[in-house]
Amino acid sequence: MATTGARDRTELLKNASVVTTVVDAAMEFAKGRRKSGTLLLGAAAVSSRVPGFGTAASLALRAYRRLR
Repeated sequence: MATTGARDRTELLKNASVVTTVVDAAMEFAKGRRKSGTLLLGAAAVSSRVPGFGTAASLALRAYRRLR
C-alpha cells in the first residue's frame, strides 16, 4: 500500500508542475509575450511526460530575462 501513496504524490506533483507552467504561459500571453507563452505551453505539454520539465523551462526563462 505504501507504493500507492507514493504514486499518488508523484501524480499530484506532476499535475502541479503542468498547471503552474500553464499559468506562467497565460501570464506571458497577458503581458504580450507570445513567444515565451508558446514556449511555456510546449514545456507544459512535455512536462506531462517528463516531470519537472515545465518548471525547469520556466526557471530558465526567468534566469535568461534577468541576465540579459
